[in-house]
Amino acid sequence: MGERRAREQRRRAREFEAFVAGAAGRLLHAATLLTGEPFASAPAARELLVGALSRTYVDWDRLRGEDPYEHTRQDLAAHFAHTARRYRRARGGLLAGLPPQERLMLVLRLYEGVAEEQVAAALGLPVERVRALCTRGMATVLSHERARRGGSPTGAVPDAESAATGIASRIVTGLRHRGAAAAGAVRHGPGAGGEPRGAA
Repeated sequence: MGERRAREQRRRAREFEAFVAGAAGRLLHAATLLTGEPFASAPAARELLVGALSRTYVDWDRLRGEDPYEHTRQDLAAHFAHTARRYRRARGGLLAGLPPQERLMLVLRLYEGVAEEQVAAALGLPVERVRALCTRGMATVLSHERARRGGSPTGAVPDAESAATGIASRIVTGLRHRGAAAAGAVRHGPGAGGEPRGAA
């Protein structure tokens, strides 16, 4: 019985470590956008992600047939939503000028590509509320971008679709270059005994 349990723990450890190696970079990028920190220094985002990954590891054997990335992303978003007050004072990140709820909507809708209905169901919000928060967040980001560039040319106001595309492009910029380093930085994979390193 003990040997069988040890084999199961090793299997779970290998599977989880493979998942973290492939997904941690993108998840850390999302977490950093949520916390409003600069990508070069994001301790709150790392803490947020380590918690989500630790809970995914605990649930690992119950995820057969489910997508562990989606499970972790949902946990990350839900935990951020429940602790949003901690992240009101953003620290210079790409979406730092937005309130936490608007950051969450833009990350889920534009960065992760989650449908409005799915976001609404996951967070317990009406679809109209999700749409309004996303629209308001987009408008704020565009306003800041125009101010940063010294104002837009007369009449050059983008429509909603092109605005969303532009914001999404800015959010994703640099992800490919940061992915490998980010994966290593948050790789709290299972250690001795099959438990995640750094997990409570």
